[in-house]
Amino acid sequence: MLSYRHSFHAGNHADVLKHTVQSLIIEALKEKEKPFLYLDTHAGAGRYQLSGEHAERTGEYLEGIARLWQCDDIPETLTPYLDAVKAFNPGGQLRYYPGSPLIARHLLRPQDKLQLTELHPSDYPLLRGEFSKDKRAMVSRGDGYQQLKAKLPPVSRRGLILIDPPYEIKTDYQAVVQGISDGYKRFATGVYALWYPVVLRQQIKRMIHELEETGIRRILQIELAVRPDSDQRGMSASGMIVINPPWKLEQQMAELLPWLHARLVPEGIGHTRLEWIVPE
Repeated sequence: MLSYRHSFHAGNHADVLKHTVQSLIIEALKEKEKPFLYLDTHAGAGRYQLSGEHAERTGEYLEGIARLWQCDDIPETLTPYLDAVKAFNPGGQLRYYPGSPLIARHLLRPQDKLQLTELHPSDYPLLRGEFSKDKRAMVSRGDGYQQLKAKLPPVSRRGLILIDPPYEIKTDYQAVVQGISDGYKRFATGVYALWYPVVLRQQIKRMIHELEETGIRRILQIELAVRPDSDQRGMSASGMIVINPPWKLEQQMAELLPWLHARLVPEGIGHTRLEWIVPE
Protein backbone atom coordinates (compact mmCIF):
# COMPACT_ATOMS: atom_id res chain seq x y z
CA MET A 1 0.00 0.00 0.00
CA LEU A 2 1.28 3.43 -0.94
CA SER A 3 -1.78 5.60 -0.36
CA TYR A 4 -0.37 7.64 2.54
CA ARG A 5 0.68 11.21 1.71
CA HIS A 6 2.15 13.33 4.47
CA SER A 7 0.97 16.47 2.68
CA PHE A 8 -2.45 15.96 4.32
CA HIS A 9 -0.90 16.10 7.80
CA ALA A 10 2.12 18.42 7.44
CA GLY A 11 2.67 20.80 10.33
CA ASN A 12 0.19 19.11 12.69
CA HIS A 13 0.79 18.55 16.42
CA ALA A 14 2.63 15.29 15.70
CA ASP A 15 5.06 17.07 13.35
CA VAL A 16 5.71 19.74 15.97
CA LEU A 17 6.68 17.11 18.53
CA LYS A 18 8.67 14.99 16.07
CA HIS A 19 10.66 17.89 14.63
CA THR A 20 11.28 19.45 18.02
CA VAL A 21 12.92 16.21 19.19
CA GLN A 22 14.77 15.80 15.89
CA SER A 23 16.18 19.34 16.11
CA LEU A 24 17.35 18.93 19.69
CA ILE A 25 19.16 15.69 18.85
CA ILE A 26 20.88 17.28 15.85
CA GLU A 27 21.96 20.28 17.93
CA ALA A 28 23.42 17.90 20.53
CA LEU A 29 25.37 15.97 17.87
CA LYS A 30 26.78 19.25 16.55
CA GLU A 31 28.44 19.95 19.89
CA LYS A 32 31.31 17.76 18.72
CA GLU A 33 33.27 18.77 15.64
CA LYS A 34 33.36 15.25 14.22
CA PRO A 35 30.85 14.75 11.36
CA PHE A 36 27.80 12.54 11.62
CA LEU A 37 25.22 10.90 9.37
CA TYR A 38 21.54 11.80 9.32
CA LEU A 39 19.60 8.81 7.99
CA ASP A 40 15.88 9.22 7.24
CA THR A 41 14.12 5.95 6.40
CA HIS A 42 10.77 7.42 5.28
CA ALA A 43 11.69 10.93 4.17
CA GLY A 44 8.52 12.01 2.31
CA ALA A 45 8.43 14.81 -0.25
CA GLY A 46 10.49 17.24 1.81
CA ARG A 47 8.42 20.43 1.47
CA TYR A 48 4.67 20.89 1.92
CA GLN A 49 2.52 23.79 0.77
CA LEU A 50 0.09 24.64 3.56
CA SER A 51 -2.23 26.43 1.14
CA GLY A 52 -2.25 23.38 -1.13
CA GLU A 53 -5.26 21.15 -1.67
CA HIS A 54 -4.10 18.40 0.70
CA ALA A 55 -3.21 20.59 3.69
CA GLU A 56 -6.25 22.80 3.17
CA ARG A 57 -8.55 19.78 3.10
CA THR A 58 -7.57 18.66 6.61
CA GLY A 59 -6.37 21.94 8.13
CA GLU A 60 -4.32 19.99 10.66
CA TYR A 61 -1.49 22.55 10.63
CA LEU A 62 -3.89 25.11 12.16
CA GLU A 63 -3.76 23.13 15.42
CA GLY A 64 -0.02 22.53 15.08
CA ILE A 65 2.66 24.86 13.76
CA ALA A 66 0.16 27.72 13.26
CA ARG A 67 -0.41 27.87 17.02
CA LEU A 68 3.29 28.46 17.62
CA TRP A 69 3.87 30.82 14.71
CA GLN A 70 2.80 34.01 16.47
CA CYS A 71 3.87 33.08 20.01
CA ASP A 72 6.09 35.67 21.68
CA ASP A 73 7.21 33.45 24.57
CA ILE A 74 9.07 30.77 22.62
CA PRO A 75 11.47 28.75 24.83
CA GLU A 76 15.08 29.00 23.69
CA THR A 77 15.28 25.24 23.12
CA LEU A 78 12.63 25.53 20.39
CA THR A 79 14.66 28.09 18.42
CA PRO A 80 16.53 25.65 16.12
CA TYR A 81 13.26 23.99 15.05
CA LEU A 82 11.33 27.22 14.52
CA ASP A 83 14.27 28.88 12.76
CA ALA A 84 14.26 25.99 10.29
CA VAL A 85 10.55 26.51 9.60
CA LYS A 86 11.07 30.27 9.26
CA ALA A 87 13.83 29.69 6.72
CA PHE A 88 11.19 28.31 4.32
CA ASN A 89 8.82 31.22 5.00
CA PRO A 90 11.07 34.27 4.55
CA GLY A 91 8.22 36.76 4.26
CA GLY A 92 6.90 35.86 7.69
CA GLN A 93 3.69 34.35 6.34
CA LEU A 94 3.30 30.65 7.11
CA ARG A 95 3.03 29.14 3.62
CA TYR A 96 5.32 26.08 3.64
CA TYR A 97 6.19 23.41 6.14
CA PRO A 98 9.54 21.61 5.87
CA GLY A 99 9.54 17.90 6.52
CA SER A 100 12.26 16.14 8.52
CA PRO A 101 14.82 16.01 5.65
CA LEU A 102 14.64 19.76 5.06
CA ILE A 103 14.84 20.52 8.77
CA ALA A 104 17.94 18.32 8.90
CA ARG A 105 19.42 20.04 5.84
CA HIS A 106 18.94 23.45 7.47
CA LEU A 107 20.59 22.36 10.72
CA LEU A 108 23.43 20.15 9.47
CA ARG A 109 26.96 21.44 8.87
CA PRO A 110 29.06 21.16 5.70
CA GLN A 111 30.91 18.11 7.05
CA ASP A 112 27.74 16.14 7.89
CA LYS A 113 25.95 13.74 5.53
CA LEU A 114 22.32 12.93 4.73
CA GLN A 115 20.98 9.56 3.58
CA LEU A 116 17.32 9.88 2.57
CA THR A 117 14.95 7.15 1.40
CA GLU A 118 11.41 7.40 0.05
CA LEU A 119 9.33 4.74 -1.70
CA HIS A 120 6.23 6.64 -2.81
CA PRO A 121 6.32 7.22 -6.60
CA SER A 122 4.95 10.77 -6.31
CA ASP A 123 6.98 11.91 -3.31
CA TYR A 124 10.36 10.48 -4.34
CA PRO A 125 10.88 12.80 -7.38
CA LEU A 126 9.93 15.81 -5.23
CA LEU A 127 12.45 14.79 -2.57
CA ARG A 128 15.16 14.18 -5.15
CA GLY A 129 14.52 17.62 -6.65
CA GLU A 130 14.87 19.32 -3.27
CA PHE A 131 18.34 17.83 -2.79
CA SER A 132 19.64 17.82 -6.37
CA LYS A 133 22.28 20.47 -5.57
CA ASP A 134 23.24 19.30 -2.10
CA LYS A 135 26.47 17.30 -2.28
CA ARG A 136 26.04 16.14 1.31
CA ALA A 137 22.88 14.19 0.46
CA MET A 138 22.18 10.82 -1.11
CA VAL A 139 18.53 10.27 -2.04
CA SER A 140 17.28 6.75 -2.77
CA ARG A 141 13.96 5.25 -3.75
CA GLY A 142 13.35 2.04 -1.87
CA ASP A 143 12.42 0.29 1.35
CA GLY A 144 13.60 2.48 4.22
CA TYR A 145 14.00 -0.46 6.58
CA GLN A 146 16.60 -1.97 4.25
CA GLN A 147 18.76 1.14 4.72
CA LEU A 148 19.20 0.17 8.35
CA LYS A 149 21.14 -2.82 7.08
CA ALA A 150 22.78 -1.28 4.03
CA LYS A 151 23.95 2.12 5.32
CA LEU A 152 24.99 1.37 8.88
CA PRO A 153 27.37 1.87 10.49
CA PRO A 154 28.44 5.21 8.98
CA VAL A 155 32.12 5.87 8.39
CA SER A 156 32.05 8.59 11.07
CA ARG A 157 30.56 6.17 13.65
CA ARG A 158 28.19 8.97 14.67
CA GLY A 159 24.62 9.42 13.54
CA LEU A 160 20.92 10.06 13.96
CA ILE A 161 18.54 7.55 12.42
CA LEU A 162 14.98 8.87 12.08
CA ILE A 163 12.35 6.17 11.50
CA ASP A 164 9.00 7.66 10.57
CA PRO A 165 6.86 5.15 8.64
CA PRO A 166 3.24 5.84 7.64
CA TYR A 167 1.89 2.86 9.63
CA GLU A 168 -0.48 2.17 6.72
CA ILE A 169 -0.47 -1.50 7.58
CA LYS A 170 -0.40 -3.12 11.01
CA THR A 171 2.85 -4.94 10.27
CA ASP A 172 4.67 -1.57 10.35
CA TYR A 173 4.51 -1.76 14.15
CA GLN A 174 6.54 -4.98 14.05
CA ALA A 175 8.72 -3.84 11.13
CA VAL A 176 10.02 -0.81 13.03
CA VAL A 177 11.17 -3.01 15.92
CA GLN A 178 12.90 -5.43 13.57
CA GLY A 179 14.47 -2.51 11.69
CA ILE A 180 15.82 -0.96 14.87
CA SER A 181 17.14 -4.33 16.00
CA ASP A 182 18.92 -4.81 12.65
CA GLY A 183 20.39 -1.32 12.76
CA TYR A 184 21.45 -1.55 16.40
CA LYS A 185 23.40 -4.75 15.76
CA ARG A 186 25.48 -2.84 13.22
CA PHE A 187 25.62 0.53 14.97
CA ALA A 188 24.97 0.29 18.70
CA THR A 189 26.16 3.83 19.50
CA GLY A 190 23.84 5.64 17.06
CA VAL A 191 20.86 7.72 18.15
CA TYR A 192 17.62 6.12 16.92
CA ALA A 193 14.45 8.24 16.92
CA LEU A 194 11.21 6.39 16.18
CA TRP A 195 7.98 8.31 15.63
CA TYR A 196 4.67 6.61 16.39
CA PRO A 197 0.97 7.58 16.22
CA VAL A 198 -1.49 6.56 18.91
CA VAL A 199 -4.56 5.31 17.10
CA LEU A 200 -5.11 2.22 19.23
CA ARG A 201 -3.17 2.27 22.51
CA GLN A 202 -2.85 -1.51 22.52
CA GLN A 203 -0.73 -1.39 19.35
CA ILE A 204 1.74 0.96 21.05
CA LYS A 205 1.91 -1.15 24.19
CA ARG A 206 2.67 -4.20 22.07
CA MET A 207 5.35 -2.36 20.10
CA ILE A 208 7.00 -1.12 23.30
CA HIS A 209 6.97 -4.62 24.76
CA GLU A 210 8.68 -5.93 21.62
CA LEU A 211 11.31 -3.19 21.92
CA GLU A 212 11.96 -4.23 25.52
CA GLU A 213 12.39 -7.80 24.33
CA THR A 214 15.28 -6.77 22.01
CA GLY A 215 17.55 -6.22 25.03
CA ILE A 216 18.46 -2.71 23.87
CA ARG A 217 19.15 -0.28 26.73
CA ARG A 218 18.61 3.47 27.11
CA ILE A 219 15.17 3.82 25.51
CA LEU A 220 13.30 7.07 26.28
CA GLN A 221 9.60 7.66 25.47
CA ILE A 222 8.28 11.16 24.75
CA GLU A 223 4.55 11.57 24.09
CA LEU A 224 2.02 14.34 23.57
CA ALA A 225 -1.73 13.65 23.45
CA VAL A 226 -4.29 16.14 22.19
CA ARG A 227 -7.24 14.14 23.48
CA PRO A 228 -7.81 11.04 25.62
CA ASP A 229 -7.21 7.57 24.23
CA SER A 230 -10.22 6.27 22.38
CA ASP A 231 -11.49 3.35 20.34
CA GLN A 232 -12.74 5.82 17.76
CA ARG A 233 -10.93 6.32 14.46
CA GLY A 234 -8.19 8.95 14.39
CA MET A 235 -4.91 9.81 16.08
CA SER A 236 -5.30 10.95 19.68
CA ALA A 237 -1.58 11.30 20.43
CA SER A 238 1.88 10.80 19.01
CA GLY A 239 5.28 10.14 20.42
CA MET A 240 8.98 9.68 19.89
CA ILE A 241 10.94 6.71 21.19
CA VAL A 242 14.62 7.62 21.37
CA ILE A 243 17.41 5.10 21.81
CA ASN A 244 20.71 6.51 23.10
CA PRO A 245 19.25 10.01 23.62
CA PRO A 246 21.72 12.86 24.15
CA TRP A 247 22.20 13.46 27.85
CA LYS A 248 20.35 16.79 27.82
CA LEU A 249 17.27 15.60 25.92
CA GLU A 250 15.27 14.30 28.90
CA GLN A 251 15.59 17.58 30.82
CA GLN A 252 14.92 19.66 27.70
CA MET A 253 11.70 17.78 26.99
CA ALA A 254 10.67 17.89 30.66
CA GLU A 255 10.68 21.67 30.30
CA LEU A 256 9.23 21.81 26.78
CA LEU A 257 6.39 19.28 26.96
CA PRO A 258 4.16 21.27 29.37
CA TRP A 259 4.69 24.42 27.29
CA LEU A 260 3.92 22.64 24.01
CA HIS A 261 0.85 20.98 25.48
CA ALA A 262 -0.50 24.30 26.76
CA ARG A 263 -0.03 25.98 23.36
CA LEU A 264 -1.18 23.11 21.16
CA VAL A 265 -4.06 21.96 23.35
CA PRO A 266 -5.47 25.11 24.96
CA GLU A 267 -8.53 23.13 26.06
CA GLY A 268 -6.24 21.33 28.52
CA ILE A 269 -7.28 17.80 27.53
CA GLY A 270 -4.93 14.94 26.69
CA HIS A 271 -1.62 14.36 28.44
CA THR A 272 2.14 14.35 28.15
CA ARG A 273 4.46 11.46 28.93
CA LEU A 274 8.22 11.40 29.47
CA GLU A 275 9.63 8.17 30.85
CA TRP A 276 12.31 5.57 30.39
CA ILE A 277 11.05 2.39 28.75
CA VAL A 278 14.44 0.85 29.46
CA PRO A 279 17.03 2.76 31.50
CA GLU A 280 20.81 2.43 31.38
